[in-house]
Amino acid sequence: MRTPSAPLPSRAQPPQHRLESEVRSYSRKFPAVFAKGRGAFLHDEHGREYLDFFCGSGALNYGHNPPAVKDRLLHHIASDGLTHGLDLFTVAKRDFLNALHDTVLAPRGLDHKVQFCGPTGTNAVEAALKLARKATGRRGVVSFYGGFHGVSAGSLAVTGDLATRAALGTDAHGTVFVPYPEGPTGPFDSLAYLERMVADTSSGTPLPAAVILETVQSDGGIYCASPEFLCELREFTRRHGIVLIVDDIFAGCGRTGEFFSFEQARIVPDLITLSKSISGYGLPMSLLLISPELDVWAPGEHSGTFRGNQLAFITATAALEYWSDAEFLGLLAENAATLERFGQQVVAEHGLSVRGRGLVVGVDTADADRARRIQERCFEDGLVLERCGRRDEVLRVLPPLIIGREELVRGLDIILSALATTAPGRAGHAADLR
Repeated sequence: MRTPSAPLPSRAQPPQHRLESEVRSYSRKFPAVFAKGRGAFLHDEHGREYLDFFCGSGALNYGHNPPAVKDRLLHHIASDGLTHGLDLFTVAKRDFLNALHDTVLAPRGLDHKVQFCGPTGTNAVEAALKLARKATGRRGVVSFYGGFHGVSAGSLAVTGDLATRAALGTDAHGTVFVPYPEGPTGPFDSLAYLERMVADTSSGTPLPAAVILETVQSDGGIYCASPEFLCELREFTRRHGIVLIVDDIFAGCGRTGEFFSFEQARIVPDLITLSKSISGYGLPMSLLLISPELDVWAPGEHSGTFRGNQLAFITATAALEYWSDAEFLGLLAENAATLERFGQQVVAEHGLSVRGRGLVVGVDTADADRARRIQERCFEDGLVLERCGRRDEVLRVLPPLIIGREELVRGLDIILSALATTAPGRAGHAADLR
C-alpha cells in the first residue's frame, strides 16, 4: 500500500529505475544498459565492449551465444519445434537424455535417474530435500556454514547466510548447520563433529534425512572441500543411511575443470542438483539426478509448469558435445593452469589469500570496501567481475570456459591493475602468465 507521503515515480526517470522493483541488485553494480553478447564479451547499447568474468553468475559457462549451440536453437525454432512440453515425451527431451547418458553419466559410471525440475536451481534443491525426506522417513537436514542453496522456503532453510534468510519472514526449522571444513575462521574437523552428533543420544539432533553441500562454496567466499573430506563424508553418510546431496548448481558443468565438481574425489552422491549452465545457453533448466533406489516419487508428486523447456533441451544437447571435443578439453586445462598461475602471482605480489579450482578463483581482499573499489575499477576498465564472501570481500574470477588465452590474460591484467591501484606497490602484469 502506498503511504500518502510516498512520492510518485517520475516519468523523467528511465523505466529501469521508474518501474523495476528495488530488489534488483546486479544492475546497481554494473550501471550500463547491455544489448548484445558474444563469447567472452558483453556490449552495451552504445557499443562499448566488456569482458565478462561474471558469466551470468555461472549460467554462461560456454559464453554468450556460442555459435554451434545457437544454430541448433534457431533451426529448432524455424522448424516449429515445441517450446513447452510439461513432462510429455518429446523428441527434444529424448535427444537430451540420450546425450546426457552417453556423454556424462555412463562414462562416469553413474546410473542416476533424471528428474526435470523447473525452471531454476532452487527448484532442484527443493525436490532433493523432499525426496530425501520421503525416502528415509526422517525430517532433519545437515547443511554447512557459508552454503547457499536458493531463495525459496525449503532452500533458504538450508542456506547459512542470515541476511538472505531474513527475507523469508519466518524462522526456518529442521536444519542443523555445521562449520564447513574450510572457512574465514580457519580449518574445522567437520567429520568429527558429525560423528559425535549422531553417536551422542543427548546431542538433541535425531539422525538426519540428508546432508547437503556445495563442494565449492561460491557465495560463501570460494571455499573448497578437499577430496579427502568428501570421501570421508560419503562414507559417513553411507554408514548411517543418510542421503548425500551434492549441490552442483554453481560448480558443476565444467566450472572446476571436470563436468561434476565431485569427480576429483571419486565419490558418487545419492542426489545431484544441476542448473545454471546445464542448458548451455542461459535458458532456464534444472535437473535432479537420483540414485535409482531413491526414486520413490509417486506420479505427479513433485511438479512444475516449466519443467519441460524444450528450447533448453535443444541447447543443452548441443552444449554436451563440448565434452567430446578434445580441443575444448585441452583449452579447459590450459585456462585452468593460467588461472592457477594468476593466483600464485596475486599471493606473491599482493599477499592476499587466493582459493579455487579449475575456472573459478576467489581473491580474498579481507576488506569489503577495497573489494568494492576493485570491482568498480575493473568495470571502468571494461571487465565485469562479481564479489562474494560473508561481507562481499572476495573477488570472484569466473571467466567462460571457452575463453581464448589472449582474452583471459587481458581480463586478469585488468584485475592485477586494480589490485595495484587500490594497494600501492609494485604490480605485475598478466602478460607474465603467458
